[in-house]
Amino acid sequence: MYAVIRTGGKQYRVAPGDVLKIEKLDAPEADTQTVEFTDVLAVSGEPGTILKPSRATVTAEVVNEGRHAKILVFHLKRKKQYKKMQGHRQAFTEVRIKSIEVDGVPFSAAV
Repeated sequence: MYAVIRTGGKQYRVAPGDVLKIEKLDAPEADTQTVEFTDVLAVSGEPGTILKPSRATVTAEVVNEGRHAKILVFHLKRKKQYKKMQGHRQAFTEVRIKSIEVDGVPFSAAV
């Protein structure tokens, strides 16, 4: 059982028990340890079948928050003595998928 959700402008394929790093969630959502994703694009219950559910939610718990490794951005104009280096660290929220609920039927992670 897996679902495709959209959050932070990206799409993720998630299954119960998965741990993934997503774009940082807003402070009110991250303060609670449980996050609910309602933008579910597709659900697959059996291999080879994908369907668009009328009502589906994915429930996850916040595991950690942090920032990724630094990415260096370097600009150079040759023969002009121009160099510019800049760093960027993207913030993330790490979540563990607890359950996927499709049309009132929940699917949870095996403990």
